[in-house]
Amino acid sequence: MFDNVCKFLAESFSADFATWLLGEPITLTELSPSELSLEPIRADALILLQSDEVVLHLEFQTVAKADIAFRMSDYRLRVYRKFPHKRMRQVVIYLKPSDSELVYQTEFVLENSLHRFEVIRLWEQPTEVFFNSPGLLPFAALSQTEDKTRTLEEVAQVIEALTDTRIRSNVAASTAVLAGLVLDKELIKRILRSNMMRESVIYQDILQEGLEQGIEQKAQEIAIKMIHKGIDIETIVDVTGLTIEQVQQLQTKTLANQAE
Repeated sequence: MFDNVCKFLAESFSADFATWLLGEPITLTELSPSELSLEPIRADALILLQSDEVVLHLEFQTVAKADIAFRMSDYRLRVYRKFPHKRMRQVVIYLKPSDSELVYQTEFVLENSLHRFEVIRLWEQPTEVFFNSPGLLPFAALSQTEDKTRTLEEVAQVIEALTDTRIRSNVAASTAVLAGLVLDKELIKRILRSNMMRESVIYQDILQEGLEQGIEQKAQEIAIKMIHKGIDIETIVDVTGLTIEQVQQLQTKTLANQAE
C-alpha cells in the first residue's frame, strides 16, 4: 500500500519531486523498467522518471533491505546502456525510523567496482520542505517534527485550501495512508475528513485492494474447512477459485497444525 501511494505521488506530482530532489521544476515522465535491457528486478518500490536530460530513480522503503545497494548500481548501468548521455539522480527514501545500519548505506562495493547513491531519511528532514508543494504534503508527518499530530493538522488545513478538487482528494488520501506509519488511524480520520478523500484515485485503489484481500481471505477460510473434511484439492480449487499451489500450501499448514 505504501509503495503504491509513493509511486502515485511521484508520478502525479513529478514537478514537485523534481524541485525537491533536482532543484528545478522540470516535467518528468515515467520510464518503465521494461524499457531497459535485461529482465527488470522485482522491486515494488522502484520509480523511474525521466526528462530529455536526466533520469530520476527513486526507491521508497519502510524497512531497510540488504539488496537495495545492488539494485541502485544495477539500474544505473541499465540506464547508462540505454541513455549514455543522460545524467542520473538515484535516491533511496526511507519513510519510517529504523535502527538498521542499512539506512545509512550509500555505496555498493564489489571488488574494484564502486557505486554511490543518495539516501534520505525522512525523519531527519526539515518539516517546512514538505509544505512547499502539494505533492510533498503527505510526507510532512514523517519528517523531523516534534509534534506529528500538530503537523498533520497543519497539512489538513493546507489541503482544505487547495482549489482543485481532484488534487485535494488525492493528496488527502495519500496523506492519510502515509500518516498511518506514525499516527493512530482514528486520530488520522478525525483530522482528515473522509468525504474529502472519496473521489481520490488512490483511495479507490485502497478500497479495491481491501476488497480483494477480503475475498481471498474468505476463500482461504472455506478451503481450510474443506481440507478438514478431506475433500480433494481439485474440488477445493473449483469451489474457492484459489490456485492449486495456494490450496496445497493451506493443506500443508493445516496438516502441520493438526500434528502439533
